[in-house]
Amino acid sequence: MPSAADAAGAAGAVTDIRHAIDAAGGALRFDRFVSLALYGPHGFYTGEGRAGRRGDFLTSPEVGPLFGTVVAAWIAAEFERQGRPDDFEVVEVGAGPGTLARSILAQWRAAGEPGHPYTAVEAGELQRAAHPDGVHSAADLDHRDGRPITGVVIANELLDNLPFRLLVFDGSWREAHVTSSPGEPERLLEVLLPLAERPAWLPVEAPHGARVPWQESAAEWVTDTLGRLATGRLLCFDYVTPRTAELATMPWREWLRTYRGHERGGHYLTGPGDQDVTTQVALDQLPEPDVVRTQEQFLRRWGIDDLVEEGRIAWEAAAAAPTVAAMKMRSRVREAEALLDPTGLGAFLAIEWAR
Repeated sequence: MPSAADAAGAAGAVTDIRHAIDAAGGALRFDRFVSLALYGPHGFYTGEGRAGRRGDFLTSPEVGPLFGTVVAAWIAAEFERQGRPDDFEVVEVGAGPGTLARSILAQWRAAGEPGHPYTAVEAGELQRAAHPDGVHSAADLDHRDGRPITGVVIANELLDNLPFRLLVFDGSWREAHVTSSPGEPERLLEVLLPLAERPAWLPVEAPHGARVPWQESAAEWVTDTLGRLATGRLLCFDYVTPRTAELATMPWREWLRTYRGHERGGHYLTGPGDQDVTTQVALDQLPEPDVVRTQEQFLRRWGIDDLVEEGRIAWEAAAAAPTVAAMKMRSRVREAEALLDPTGLGAFLAIEWAR
């Protein structure tokens, strides 16, 4: 049941969107609608929307600390590969409440390592308030005043949440905009307008009614982030389809999803500000990466199997008189099953760009 604060936030988001529709001349481009619904003054992530068991959905870091432990091994390897630079740092974008940061810092402490400066970038003020001690919290990357990054940038399930345009095939490709109905009660509606340009990745033909996302913001974010790296690597985890044409053949509800309270939400126009809006990432719309692996391949490459075996041995040694530490080691088996599931999180892609 939504709280009073949730209801007020959702009403505020609808008001913001209606004002934006009026300012745009009666039809608001879909990515600008998503931006307001998620990140506007009364947006989902501006308010109480978040990942986590007490949030609205689970991502890999919320499964348990094992994911962060493996990512810490990748960070250590990158530090060595880059020649152990004195100014090496870790920047996580879309850090949410800081779950991944918390796991990585815990692994550094457990290993007796000094670690590296860690910046957790998160647009939501409420989520930044939950960040752990030991990280620098920021609302965006602009706080650096142009200072380049040497090290690594990490983003887990960020690209799917960046505002996206929406294209619909109706004899030809047209672009979805959001408008509002006259009368009472006023409703948000979708209107299709001519497409001014056809991107190279867009198929010429598609089934009638086919839809695809245009992930202009995601592509721009990758390009901008790589431009901020003096040297280093960008690593993104997300659910990805290699080619946009594949999305055009899928029922759109399979790749354009809403979430609220660990359940699928309603239609994307019915609850702006009150639910997450997310899309499958089309890899062919992004700058060409240097390395693409499934999440399962990435985690195995950086030692998850050894960590699970270590946990099994520790649990067996302490099973007669289990401690909290031993029980945490035992949980690695359950966490690994979820993270490596080829029908779930294991099928996500780990995408790397080098600078």
